[in-house]
Amino acid sequence: MTKKIVLSCVQCGNRNYTVPASKESTTIRTERKKYCAHCNAHTLHKQTL
Repeated sequence: MTKKIVLSCVQCGNRNYTVPASKESTTIRTERKKYCAHCNAHTLHKQTL
């Protein structure tokens, strides 16, 4: 079973996405630019704990 990482929008804080964890992401917090339906724009999403 793979671990999942939850991504939340930097602007509104909405938790939109879950992505599978990779070996590299266990030490570094993941940041990705994704679409946020609440903000209606592509914003930076960071890994939450």
